[in-house]
Amino acid sequence: MSWFITGTDTGVGKTWFSRLLVQGLRAEGRDAVGFKPVCCGERDDATLLAEASGGLNIDEVNPVWLKAPVAPKVAAMLANMKVNPASLVASCKMLEKRHDTVVVEGAGGWRVPLADGYDMADLATDFSLPVIVVVANRLGALNHTILTVEDIRASDLEVAGLVLNNLQEEQDTAAVTNKGMIEELTGAPILAELIHGQDFLDIEPFLK
Repeated sequence: MSWFITGTDTGVGKTWFSRLLVQGLRAEGRDAVGFKPVCCGERDDATLLAEASGGLNIDEVNPVWLKAPVAPKVAAMLANMKVNPASLVASCKMLEKRHDTVVVEGAGGWRVPLADGYDMADLATDFSLPVIVVVANRLGALNHTILTVEDIRASDLEVAGLVLNNLQEEQDTAAVTNKGMIEELTGAPILAELIHGQDFLDIEPFLK
């Protein structure tokens, strides 16, 4: 089983979760690796995924590295280049042939533009993988999650589940009540809830 990991926004903890998922699967004896098709700005996210993937070559984990910390389409324009979606799909398929599980981490949110008339949702559709949504547990999470889940389903992709990520140690009323409301309003299961700084993952929900 492989997954596409998206988020309700940028900076919600996609890499943190993806790294924990790869590490947890490998600890269970699964041949799991991470894949970050496009990375913008610092390459730290791709480095973490490469390290979690048993030291996989970083260029295999992250075939397109754009230096500007902006949306991929803009970063590519600034670098005077274009993102080639077909090559990203081919790279993913190659990893899928060689490994049991590929954890694909998108860049930014679900509809971040990659190229002319082509965004992250289109790339996920071309990968044709179940989607896990990482949700920043804060005020606004309900709206962002509902919109993201609805758009994923509109793309005829499976929403495998949600990961609720607590970005702060203290929880306000919104953070405390989000869990039950998000499941009710989206019909998608919460596969994991991460406390701030959590460095382990209950892997059981991801072994089915």
